[in-house]
Amino acid sequence: MGESAKHLFSYPPYWAECYGTAPYLPMSRAEMDALGWDSCDIIIVTGDAYVDHPSFGMAVVGRLLEAQGFRVGIISQPDWHDTTDFMRLGAPNLFFGVTAGNMDSMINRYTADLRMRSDDAYTPGDVGGKRPDRSVIVYSQRCREAYRDVPIVIGGIEASLRRIAQYDYWSDQVRKSVLVDSDADILLYGNAERAVAEIAHGLARGWPLSDMTQIRGTAVLLREAPGDQEWIELDSSRVDWPGKIDEMQNPYDFGGHEDGQGGTCKTGAGGSVQVVPMPLRKRMRKDPRPTYVRLPSFEKVRNDRVLYAHASRVLHLESNPGNARPLIQRHGKQEVWINPPPIPLTTEELDGVFDLPYQRTPHPSYGDAKIPAYEMIRFSVNIMRGCFGGCTFCSITEHEGRIIQSRSEGSILREIEDIRDKVPGFTGTISDLGGPTANMYRLNCKDKEVEANCRRLSCVYPGICRNLNTDHSATTQLYRKARAIKGVKRVAIGSGLRYDLAVEDPEYVRELVTHHVGGYLKIAPEHTEDGVLAKMMKPGIGTFERFRAMFERFSREAGKEQYLIPYFIAAHPGSRDEDMIAVARWLKRNDLRVDQVQTFYPSPMAMATAMYYSERDPLHKVSYKSEPVFIPRDLAQRRLQKALLRYHDPAHADRIRETLIAMGRRDLIGSGDGCLVPEAQARSSAKPGGAGGRRGTPKSGPRTGAKPGRGGRRRR
Repeated sequence: MGESAKHLFSYPPYWAECYGTAPYLPMSRAEMDALGWDSCDIIIVTGDAYVDHPSFGMAVVGRLLEAQGFRVGIISQPDWHDTTDFMRLGAPNLFFGVTAGNMDSMINRYTADLRMRSDDAYTPGDVGGKRPDRSVIVYSQRCREAYRDVPIVIGGIEASLRRIAQYDYWSDQVRKSVLVDSDADILLYGNAERAVAEIAHGLARGWPLSDMTQIRGTAVLLREAPGDQEWIELDSSRVDWPGKIDEMQNPYDFGGHEDGQGGTCKTGAGGSVQVVPMPLRKRMRKDPRPTYVRLPSFEKVRNDRVLYAHASRVLHLESNPGNARPLIQRHGKQEVWINPPPIPLTTEELDGVFDLPYQRTPHPSYGDAKIPAYEMIRFSVNIMRGCFGGCTFCSITEHEGRIIQSRSEGSILREIEDIRDKVPGFTGTISDLGGPTANMYRLNCKDKEVEANCRRLSCVYPGICRNLNTDHSATTQLYRKARAIKGVKRVAIGSGLRYDLAVEDPEYVRELVTHHVGGYLKIAPEHTEDGVLAKMMKPGIGTFERFRAMFERFSREAGKEQYLIPYFIAAHPGSRDEDMIAVARWLKRNDLRVDQVQTFYPSPMAMATAMYYSERDPLHKVSYKSEPVFIPRDLAQRRLQKALLRYHDPAHADRIRETLIAMGRRDLIGSGDGCLVPEAQARSSAKPGGAGGRRGTPKSGPRTGAKPGRGGRRRR
């Protein structure tokens, strides 16, 4: 990365390590008393039920801090209407750690149509209403009311994706950084192990949080920007630069490539790869002062949609830990200072995180109540972090980063043995070996120098970078060793597959199809039309066809009847009704009937969300003259596009028929092979439920943005 990081487990343990390891992190005074604690050093407040499992953020952070010697308590799903629950463990000695949980609270509580959900997969009994809207803000405010002088550290995906001024779909406005609204002292974004360990040990030494302003992966509030004697400010608060009047380099000027995707860099292996050199690199060699980038202020992006798109573009280009510079954004009289992303964990460090003494079950206080999100991952194993796909509608990359962090084979196999030996109800099936994607394990850049300087938004779009390792042999070997473990009857792959990578390694596809597909395999072409796919940064449908042919051939060779479950998105920025009709016709030609689909959900910080709000494309240089992006914003149109994906369902026939007539496409109405819906008088003879086609209703639900427990973790 060009910068070394302190080993995560190299800190001298805090004195409280003498208390040893708690069976579960305590959630009550009685549990603290049983452990001999008079107080907690750190208290984590979370919107999820406490499940002591490495797939749950509160457990990972809590067990990590425990391993550093601290006494950690958990306040899970507190009643936020007063401070009573926030005081149940007393005041922490060091800080409150506040998180909304594994999901953004607004996505958890509302559908893409802004309807409130009646359930919550992260709550015992799947009961809805156990967390407030914008949980990080509400919880932080209650902590402040309860104990005014205790530092508050916010983190998790909700805080992470709201670290700068961001468009909020639920209020249809740009909101301030959550750091401002929450009254917290510091924000941790992304995978926060390094930052939270540094903060905890710093506070334990008596250092004030106000002195911890340069920790990677954090955002803090400053009264004023750093002085020019120590820093160079790169002003990126405008989009139309007046030519040579400004001596500072335009942040869009990446070697003359307007789209910011880069030029050619020679690699150590003698090849070349498209990368983008770091702006101001020559200047920085002459001037020892570091550079930070000034974004348009909150007030400007709130009132100017083009500037909002510009700010989104700059933020995403400053996301590589190897070359990202700090960002600063004015909010009224305060400055939000965002440090560069954290240095990724090494394999040894990641193993250490996953090898912590998790019970792998919910806290005993929940009794026999089922927690759907836990039931879904109960027998699954996370083998890696991060995603270099860069799909614009997904926020995984913005949260976990583009550099893949992989566990060792030994650590993964040990976890499978732990599941076999310790998890109640194990019958021999591992439900998943995956992560954000099924098949990015150990896929990294071949050249570390290139990786440290690259500013591409994706390693696989518009094509797979020639400097990306696409050899899946490590994953193939892992699968073979996993299913050879005594007591393991089957290893399924439940994570979404990145098929454009898979086709580069037919042996991996053969292994997957022959041994790890239980009849269905999730796959996500998302769309068929090139214009929309370009807005998504997804490969063309031809790549999907190539994978499908490979999948069907290997299924036949294995003597198995297996099917792909394709996922599509309706109402994505750039998607017109004509595009969705084309998708519907493609589905019919291929005898595919998708029963569970999703409507585009504008999640915070995603580039597609910037498109949705600004009607500009931040994948390219943004200006006031940029061609607007078509946005299917109207609720009726969003529902129509979703209905077109389920053209075969009689419930949607009237709506689709009316649209086709209005568009002059009567040729698609009737009983012919190329028709989408029958004539009106024939509607009563249609079979309810749209049975038939290549497959029936899958057992799993929608992907990205879907309700957890109804379709899995958010996948690529």
